[in-house]
Amino acid sequence: MFPINIRPEKLAEEMAGFSQKLGKGAENLLHADKIDTGVSPKELVYSEDKLRLYHYTAAEGARQNPVPMLIVYALVNRPYMTDIQEDRSTIKNLIAAGQDVYLIDWGYPDGADSSLTLDDYINGYIDRCVDVVRERHGLERINLLGICQGGAFSLCYTALHQEKIKNLVTMVTPVDFQTPDNMLSAWVRHMDVDLLVDTLGNVPGELLNWTFLSLKPFSLTGQKYINMVDVLDDEKKLKNFLRMEKWIFDSPDQAGEAFRQFIKDFYQRNGLLNGGVRLGEREVDLKGIRCPILNVFGEFDHLVPPDASRALKGRTASKDYTEIAFRGGHIGIYVSGKAQGTIPPAIGQWLDERSG
Repeated sequence: MFPINIRPEKLAEEMAGFSQKLGKGAENLLHADKIDTGVSPKELVYSEDKLRLYHYTAAEGARQNPVPMLIVYALVNRPYMTDIQEDRSTIKNLIAAGQDVYLIDWGYPDGADSSLTLDDYINGYIDRCVDVVRERHGLERINLLGICQGGAFSLCYTALHQEKIKNLVTMVTPVDFQTPDNMLSAWVRHMDVDLLVDTLGNVPGELLNWTFLSLKPFSLTGQKYINMVDVLDDEKKLKNFLRMEKWIFDSPDQAGEAFRQFIKDFYQRNGLLNGGVRLGEREVDLKGIRCPILNVFGEFDHLVPPDASRALKGRTASKDYTEIAFRGGHIGIYVSGKAQGTIPPAIGQWLDERSG
C-alpha cells in the first residue's frame, strides 16, 4: 500500500478555502433573487384551457424566415428549458438564426383534465395552434419543431396533417421505443398502467420526476450537489445551477387518459414502428410524412438513446431526410455552450434552405 502523504498545512489550507466557499455560498443563497423561467421577450397570442401559445419577438428589423416555426415541447417537463438563460437559450439562438418562433406551453393539468386523450392533444390543441400560426401569417403550411415526447407528437401530427406542415424538425425524439439500451422503456414496458391511472387519475409529476432521476441516481441525486460547492461563491454560476434545479423539479402532473395511451401505444406496443397508434378515427402511419425532415439527437442521451431516434430514417415517405448527431446528452443539447453554438444555427440554415 502507498502511504497517504497529506501535509497538515495543505489540509488546513483546503479546509479554509472550503469554509470560505460555504460562507460565501450561504450569503449568495440568502440574497438570491427569484429564479426566472425564460429570458426571451414573448407575447401571448392564443390560449385554451391550460394551454398558452407564445410568439417570441425578434429585434426590430431582424431578418426572419418567412415561414414561422412552432415548437411542440413534451408534456412531462416545462418548456422554459429551451430558454433557460441568456447565454444558454435555444430559442434566442433560433431567433438569431433568423427563425420566427412560436411555442406551446401546456401549463399544469389538474383534475378537470384527467380525461384528455392523445387525440385531444394532437388533433385538438396542436392542430388549433398550427391554425392560429397559419392564419396570423396567411400561410397554408408552417415549420414544426418537436422536442422529446413533443417530437413524437409532431410526427403523429404531421403524418395526419401533412398539408399544414412545410418542414419538420425533431429533437431528441424517440421513434423506436424498445431499443435494447433504453432503460426507461425496460422499466415501463410491463407496468400495469391501467391500475396506475385508475388508482391515481392524473399521474403526479413528482412520481415521474423521481423515475427520471433514478435512471442515473449517483450523478443526478448526489454528485451534482457535491459539485455545487465549486460554484457556491460565484453568484452567476450559482443562479444558473438554481435555474436548472427549478426546471428539474418543476414537473406538471400528467392527464391520466393521455398518459395511459402514451405508455401503452408507444412504449408497450412500439406503435410508431409497429402501427396501432389511433388518434380519433385515424391510425398514425409515418409514411404519411412527405415533407423534409431534420432529425437531431444526442449521442450520449440516456433518456432517448440515439438508436431510438435514428430509427426514423427510412420510415417516412420523405425524400429529404437529414440527421445531426450532437456529442452530448438529453439536456446538454439545449444548455451546453457547444450545442448553442452549433445546433440552432444548423437548424436555421436547414430551414432557410427549404422555406423559400
